[in-house]
Amino acid sequence: MFTPNLLTANDKVGAYPASYYAATANAIASFAKLQGDQTCDIVVIGGGFTGLSSALHLAERGYDVILLEAHRVGWGASGRNGGQVGSGQRREQDDLEKMVGRDDAKKLWDIAEQSKDIVKSLIKKHDIKCDWKPGILHADHRARFVPETHEYTEKLQSEYGYSDIRNVDRAEMREMLGSEFYHGGSLDMGAGHIHPLNFALGVADAARDAGARIFENSVVTSYENHAGKVTVKTSDGAVVSANKLILGCNGYLDGLEDRVAKRVMPINNFIIATEPLGDDLARELIRDDVAVADSKFVINYYRLSADKRMLFGGGETYGYNFPKDIKSFVFPHMLEVYPQLKDVNIDYGWGGTLAITMNRMPFFRKIEDNVYTATGYSGHGVAMATLAGQIMADAVAGTMERFDVMANVKTPVFPGGKMLRFPMLVAAMLWYSIRDKL
Repeated sequence: MFTPNLLTANDKVGAYPASYYAATANAIASFAKLQGDQTCDIVVIGGGFTGLSSALHLAERGYDVILLEAHRVGWGASGRNGGQVGSGQRREQDDLEKMVGRDDAKKLWDIAEQSKDIVKSLIKKHDIKCDWKPGILHADHRARFVPETHEYTEKLQSEYGYSDIRNVDRAEMREMLGSEFYHGGSLDMGAGHIHPLNFALGVADAARDAGARIFENSVVTSYENHAGKVTVKTSDGAVVSANKLILGCNGYLDGLEDRVAKRVMPINNFIIATEPLGDDLARELIRDDVAVADSKFVINYYRLSADKRMLFGGGETYGYNFPKDIKSFVFPHMLEVYPQLKDVNIDYGWGGTLAITMNRMPFFRKIEDNVYTATGYSGHGVAMATLAGQIMADAVAGTMERFDVMANVKTPVFPGGKMLRFPMLVAAMLWYSIRDKL
C-alpha cells in the first residue's frame, strides 16, 4: 500500500501554506538548517505548539535543547487551525467520569483549565501579538440538542465550580449570530481565540531567547535508542545525539514511530477567509466577536479576524490529499450558516493535517524510559498542546503527576492498526455525516 509523505503531499517544502495566517504573520528571525553532528540533553522533534512549548520550558529549566522542524516553526496544524482556546478536554466531563472515574475526571478538568491559563500567561509574559479575544459560543444546530447542552452548562457551574459559562436560548442566539441555523447553546467567556501562527511564532522566539537551539528545514527520517542514548538522523545526514527525546509530531508523525501511529490518525481540515467585511456586517454576523463552534459531528468552527474577515472552518477529508479547490469545498458549509455571504469574495483557502484518537483524548505516553510523546489532540490542541509541552518538560525533570493523569486515560488502537485505520474511519464518518443531516 503506497503511503505518501504527509510532509510534502499537499505543501511546498519549507514554505508556509498560502493562508490568511501566513499572510499576516509577525516577522521573526529565521532558524538555520541542522548540519553535521550535534549533541544536547534533550532533542525535540516537531516545531508546533507541543514541541515549541517543550523546548521553551526545558530551556528555562537549564537543559540544553535542540528542536528539529521539518519545514518552518508553526508550519503544521499549529499555524493553520481555527485558533480556538477552549475549556475542558476534547470529551465532556460526563464522558470522562465514566471513562476514568469522578476523581480523575476532576483532575483532567483542572489540567484543561491550566491549558487555557498557560496560553494567556505566555502571551502576557512574552508580549506575543496574536489578537487574543475572549469567548467561545457553542451553537446547537438541532433543537433537540439544546436541553442537553443547558444541562451540561449547569453541571459545570454546580459540580466543577466553573462560573464563566452560561446558557443561551434560541432568541439570544439569533441576536448574537446573524443566522437562523441554530436553536440555542452556551457561551463560555473563560475560553477565547487567537491568531495561532503568531502565537506559535511568539513561543518560538521565547524558546530561542531561553537558549533552545531551533533548526528548521530539518526532516527527521529515523531515530535509534540504545543504552540510554538517542540518535536522531535527518534526510541530509545530520545527526543529533541526546539523552532524551520528545516526539511532538502530531498529524505529521507518519512512519517515525509505529507504537504511536497505531493510536493516532491524521485527518485533514479546511478553512476559508473572506475579504474584509467591514464593522457593520461583521457585527451582524458575530455581534460580540466571539468564536463559534457548532454541534455538527463534522464541526463548523468560525470567528472574525482582527481585520473583520470571516474565518470559517468546515468539512474534513480522510485520505492524504487536500481538495483541488479548498475555497469551493468549504464555501457551501459557510453558506448553510450564512446565506447572506453568497456574494463575498473568498481571499484565502487552506488546509492542514491534525491527529485524532479513537476516544478523542490526547495520547500521552512514555514510550521508553527516555522517549516521551503527546499527540492526538483531536481538534482541541491550541491550549492542550501548549500545556503538553510544559507537562513533558516536568516529566523529563522527574515530576510525573500531570503526565501520569493524562497517560492513564486509555487510548485504544485503531481497528486494523495503522494500515486499515483510514478505510474504517471513512466508513464511520460517512455515517456521522448522514446523522448531521437528520
